Amino acid sequence: MPDTKANPETAGEGNTMGRPYLIVLGNEKGGSGKSTTAMHIVVSLLREGRRVGTIDLDARQKSLTRYIENRRAYVEKKGLDLPQPIELVVPKSELRTADEAEADEKQRFEEAYLNLADKVDVVVIDCPGSDTFLSRLAHTAADTLVTPVNDSFVDLDLLARVDATTHKVAGPSLYAEMVWKARQRRAMADGSSIDWVVLRNRVGALHAKNKERVEGVLNELTKRIGIRHVPGLGERVIYRELFLRGLTLMDLKEAGGLDGKGLSMSHVAARQEVRKLIDSLNLPFRQTASE
Repeated sequence: MPDTKANPETAGEGNTMGRPYLIVLGNEKGGSGKSTTAMHIVVSLLREGRRVGTIDLDARQKSLTRYIENRRAYVEKKGLDLPQPIELVVPKSELRTADEAEADEKQRFEEAYLNLADKVDVVVIDCPGSDTFLSRLAHTAADTLVTPVNDSFVDLDLLARVDATTHKVAGPSLYAEMVWKARQRRAMADGSSIDWVVLRNRVGALHAKNKERVEGVLNELTKRIGIRHVPGLGERVIYRELFLRGLTLMDLKEAGGLDGKGLSMSHVAARQEVRKLIDSLNLPFRQTASE
């Protein structure tokens, strides 16, 4: 994992840790809004005056990096002045043996981190939707781990095995066990803890019974494996429309809305949703800044 004892003199303004704060977006299922969530976190922090870097560990799809590239192209085309992160991509190793590949990927990951360390206050890392060595490195290095899940038992299977009759937790999933091991490695490495936040994305207004059962499972997991579960992003068309422009809800007012239509009440509500999400992460440097 990256050196967590960097020289405090290289820390960015407002950084109280002496190194960039690491926010990792991770799960092992696609379609949960991971890259969209990551981009909204990035831009929200940029707009608070933080210097933000990103590391994309999914070099094949590069969803977060593509989002940022779309942003840069749209800004240039429209002549806008919107804040931009510094983005890096870390590809998987092509070495043949597992030991060589893991050593190579560890070096690539650490080099990417060090490349950003004296340039940014926060690093946001987007992991692939699968179990990879690079993903495990990032999970161990995380200060805050954000796991977006859709509000259903299909996605909850990522976190735990749930009894079909009682809807009680029968045991942790493979992903939850991986995070537990990452927390152990982190504690042994530098005595730090990882704040694991589960975002409930796409919570619908209907199916109240299912929502209640999901809530019950998450409450049980809070006690058993130490997660915090908070509301995430709703099921809104706007999130899908923003990707091609590289915009977030925090940019719409400055960008004049979408297609010159200005901000709708739905956009305003969605923007407030994002703000609540950012607040719920309880990032220590934001608390310090507001005191």
